[in-house]
Amino acid sequence: MIKAWHGINWPNRISLMRLLMVPPFVVLLMKQQQWGPARYMAMAIFFIMAVSDFLDGILARRLNVRTRLGAILDPLADKVLIICSAVLLSLPGSSPPGAQLSDWIVVAIVGKDLWVIIGFLVIYLVTDRFLVRPSVAGKACTVAQLVMVLLVLLAPDLNALRAGLGSQVADWMSWIVAGMCALAVLSYTRMGLVFVGHEGKPLEEGGGKSS
Repeated sequence: MIKAWHGINWPNRISLMRLLMVPPFVVLLMKQQQWGPARYMAMAIFFIMAVSDFLDGILARRLNVRTRLGAILDPLADKVLIICSAVLLSLPGSSPPGAQLSDWIVVAIVGKDLWVIIGFLVIYLVTDRFLVRPSVAGKACTVAQLVMVLLVLLAPDLNALRAGLGSQVADWMSWIVAGMCALAVLSYTRMGLVFVGHEGKPLEEGGGKSS
């Protein structure tokens, strides 16, 4: 285990640690209504994971250690964190008072990620190559989702400052995230079609017919 840990670079170690922090974060979200400090502890862990998301990218560029493992681990950690957060924050038993996410935003987030994963598989089947390349819209969508989760967790404190403030801010951010998900889907679809157009392999003789 120790040898395996030393065999990967620091950006990938950070991505792995981010994945390992998801279970305690999920447990704290599920306990926040029964135990007051759980929400603040969940926010602290979420903040650490969000900062580490930017840190591993900076380290990869500075150290020039971009790897295929890192290209997969980094978005995987983001997707696991965001999907778990969105689902739990849409449930009555694990969402902060007055700031429950709507079902439709969960559908938008999960649907966007499913679209990207299916596109990834289709591109591999068509080209025999992997395309792991984040787009500007995809990165912006990830940032918006992280901000939305943090605002939902902060909603009770913002509501204490002014009645309904936190709930309104979380609702506005949900609409922004929905728009960013749509832009990300369009961006990744265009990127995939361009890549397939350049790299797609022809059908073998007898393997299909032209129309």
